[in-house]
Amino acid sequence: MSGRPVRLGPRSITALALVSFIGIVGICWPLFADASSAVTTHSADAPWLFAALLPLLIAVVIATISDCGMDAKAIAMLGVLAAVGAALRPLGAGTAGLEPMFFLMVLSGRVLGPGFGFVLGSVTMFASALLTGGVGPWMPTQMLAMGWFTMGAGLLPAPEGLRGRGERLMLAAYGFVAAFAYGTITNLYGWVTIGGGEAGDGSGGIFFVPGGPTHENLVRFLAYVVATSLGWDLGRAALTVVLTLTIGSTLLKALRRATRRANFEAQVTFEGPEKAAPGEPPHRTYVTYEPK
Repeated sequence: MSGRPVRLGPRSITALALVSFIGIVGICWPLFADASSAVTTHSADAPWLFAALLPLLIAVVIATISDCGMDAKAIAMLGVLAAVGAALRPLGAGTAGLEPMFFLMVLSGRVLGPGFGFVLGSVTMFASALLTGGVGPWMPTQMLAMGWFTMGAGLLPAPEGLRGRGERLMLAAYGFVAAFAYGTITNLYGWVTIGGGEAGDGSGGIFFVPGGPTHENLVRFLAYVVATSLGWDLGRAALTVVLTLTIGSTLLKALRRATRRANFEAQVTFEGPEKAAPGEPPHRTYVTYEPK
């Protein structure tokens, strides 16, 4: 085995699609509501989204185990990487968006694949929220966004010959763009939750106006992003690029070596015992491990 990503099977794909669909609906439904809808109480819906998200995340794990034969070693690696990511997040929290956690998620998703990456990103964000006290109605959105962020790295082209500087450049470019995408998704939740006024009365400012014209709300959203988080997103993206290009090679080798030694997709084959001839000792049973 060459440390290739954990493959996606039909059960994993179905579970990931269901999780993503529920997440998109849960985040974006206020955009399609009229002015009479209670969009300003959107934060009250977060516990329901969280309640739906957790069993579906478990379903992704079970589906991946069922499809790929992942064992205790894979679950242990998931726990270790999630713990490291959760510990990295507070190092840059509150400092211009400099979060080294994103660099680890990009490289882990690349090595371990999209299914494993989605679960890793979501679990890491959950653990870091508990560690930093960042538990709130925004947490389900952050978990989904980080899951998509890490899964995207696992979906990047993976030709066997793409290694070294070329691979790091691709991951750096992805990390730069995806860092802004992560910020946009989390901003969208805050934007529709706060609300700003009534359609047509000019009181919306940079906040979402329920039932307002789409083009006007889009301008408000862009202004909201620039005013509230563009600097943070830029810092996150820049740090991800720098770390990927400088120490990414070392971490990629370490992750691939750990994956190869764990041999997640090994198949166990039993040979024997064969029936012994009269007077001969019983033949031994041999167990071989063959990677898929």
